[in-house]
Amino acid sequence: MKWVDNIMEKVKGGIRSWLNVQPANPSRINITETLDYEANAIKNRIWYRGDSNELEQLYRQLVINTSRQSFWAAKCSPGMEINKIHTGLPSLIVDMLTSVTLASLNDFDFKKKQDQDIWDEIAKENKIKKRLEKATKETLYIGDGAFKVTFDTSLSQYPIIEYYPGERLEVKNNRGRITEIEFKTVYDYKRTEYILHEYYGYGYIKYKLTCDDKEVPLDALDETRNLQNLAFSTYQEGKDGEVKQRGEYMLAVPLMFFESGKWDSRGQSIFDRKIDAFDAFDEAFSQWMDAVRSGRSKEYIPECFIPRNPETGATLPVNPFDNRYIKTDSNMYEGAKSEIVLQQPEIPHESYLSAYITALDLCLQGLISPSTLGIDVKKLDNADAQREKEKATLYSRNAIVGALQEDLQSLIKVSIKAYRELNGQNSNDDVEVDVTFGEYANPSFESQVETVGKGRSQGVMSVEACVDELYGDSRDDEWKKQEVARLKAEQGIMEVEDPAVNTAAGDFQIGESNGSNNNEPLIQNEPTGDEKVPKTDE
Repeated sequence: MKWVDNIMEKVKGGIRSWLNVQPANPSRINITETLDYEANAIKNRIWYRGDSNELEQLYRQLVINTSRQSFWAAKCSPGMEINKIHTGLPSLIVDMLTSVTLASLNDFDFKKKQDQDIWDEIAKENKIKKRLEKATKETLYIGDGAFKVTFDTSLSQYPIIEYYPGERLEVKNNRGRITEIEFKTVYDYKRTEYILHEYYGYGYIKYKLTCDDKEVPLDALDETRNLQNLAFSTYQEGKDGEVKQRGEYMLAVPLMFFESGKWDSRGQSIFDRKIDAFDAFDEAFSQWMDAVRSGRSKEYIPECFIPRNPETGATLPVNPFDNRYIKTDSNMYEGAKSEIVLQQPEIPHESYLSAYITALDLCLQGLISPSTLGIDVKKLDNADAQREKEKATLYSRNAIVGALQEDLQSLIKVSIKAYRELNGQNSNDDVEVDVTFGEYANPSFESQVETVGKGRSQGVMSVEACVDELYGDSRDDEWKKQEVARLKAEQGIMEVEDPAVNTAAGDFQIGESNGSNNNEPLIQNEPTGDEKVPKTDE
């Protein structure tokens, strides 16, 4: 259809001539990245630690132009120093999101009792709840991380689960799929820094030790002397390092809640877009408290009123705790009186409060609701309004729950397969497990009973649906079946079996075309009243 293209080009040319459109000149925009992923993770970690001295040291060392103008990087003029206060809000957000998420984690449901017993022992050995809490917190403020499953029979007969934060690992991808995870462990030996690189892939584990970016033998350190490359799960590799057969699984599980827009295949910290807001919030609160300190009341006392030492007659020094005053000369004018004057500066609390609330809203926006942190908001009566106040927390929690459900399933499967591999069992058998979470900020039980009761009374909900809606995942299926049976028995609803009917009588069988097997001729049915009687010719 070349002639159609020619016509379209002519039409475009005519419109261009008519509109006088000038094509843009090609341009190149160069953006210099201020921090790499590791440095950004370190910055986020210091914000989570919440030490004001560490924050000030961090921003003094950053070479970013915008950071030099921030509150924590600013230097006070001599004689006008201000006490820089860190509110601890970033760490509070992370801790609270972790708490509201993991508090509703239900017990894992396994299809096989044997898998359940193995995982119970693995979880007990690794204190999995504490490890999962630490992993969730670090993934939130670092961006991502990974679980590493290792073996050490001198410590435990079960697999050892370790968590590495994002700044201590590298992820290798191929067409959007993770093929290998590199874990980094730093060792200090004789004032020299060594880095152990552990490469975890599908069916293999490889080790490499470096010093000053140069590879050194593994026996250079006592900690790495006995490490050897490991192949498992039918993994085969040629002499030239080419993979002949890939393994079924790898002993590492990545963990990521939000995907980063700056680094491909890496996670995004919840601090990445809130650092400036946290800095402004600390500045607003510090200025408010500095105004309160500067606004202390001052008491001016004439010299004749100042208490004196009865022995020497010298004025007693001021006690900063129980009396603060400024000495003034006695008024000797005619008719004047010497009196104590108390001055109290006026502090614009409303302005400081407005700035404080604005900065706080910007910090919490899109992350967590103020009521989740215990911040008093407008009090509302019903449970639905309370649930509306928790919407931001629900959205963040749902994203975390969705990632944890998938990654925890993978971690459990890998751990059980690793145990089978360690004990010479078939590790390729699949492990079936369900990971579920309960609801958060759900309506009260009383309001649920009222709602479900209305649906039941109006005939739009069955007994089974009512029980499932009331209890959700808090009860197992067996208990729900028993509860349904109890409710039906109390309501007089009995389930009985259909009565058995003998459909055979000798050679007569119901359901056959002829009704029996006696080969009698078919008898025509009697005509009904609707049928027309054919007319006869007279």
